[in-house]
Amino acid sequence: MFTDNDRGQVGIGTLIVFIAMVLVAAIAAGVLINTAGLLQTQAEATGEESTQQVADRIQIQSATGTVDSDSSPTSINKTNLTLTKSPGAGDIQLDNVSYQIVTDDQVVTGVFTDDGVTIGSISSETDDNVITDRSDRYEVEFNNTDILSETIEGGDSVEITLTTAAGASTVAELRVPDSLVDRDAVSL
Repeated sequence: MFTDNDRGQVGIGTLIVFIAMVLVAAIAAGVLINTAGLLQTQAEATGEESTQQVADRIQIQSATGTVDSDSSPTSINKTNLTLTKSPGAGDIQLDNVSYQIVTDDQVVTGVFTDDGVTIGSISSETDDNVITDRSDRYEVEFNNTDILSETIEGGDSVEITLTTAAGASTVAELRVPDSLVDRDAVSL
């Protein structure tokens, strides 16, 4: 049966409500898309920084010590590290690398540009203190008498931590041979 009492609501009021709902939905979609873009940008930046913190590490190829036979007792007066970058690392600016030296009696921190630390190039692609290639080799010399208040003697161990500007750390434990008598240099 057909009744004339049921009528659809049609009119200007319904049209205004419909347009308002479409506008609100469009604004909400715009906010969501903008937020998603912002989150994506932040995620990419965080990913790059995390990768640098893990990958941009310095690799210590060798460590030697120069023996000061004139001191009593005989001690290591200079520590030399040969450095390169780890596989997958980006360019590493050595002037921004910090160090921490831990002995039995003291902890010393600083950066490679401090007094008592000398950076020298062994082989490198560039003339600056930036490790740009895996074949680059740099020597960093620590003048122990300028940096440390105590001497490093035979049988001692020293822990050196090198931290790049990206935050990647390399830790090496250097052990001095028991006897330094009649030696000019030793491998640590």
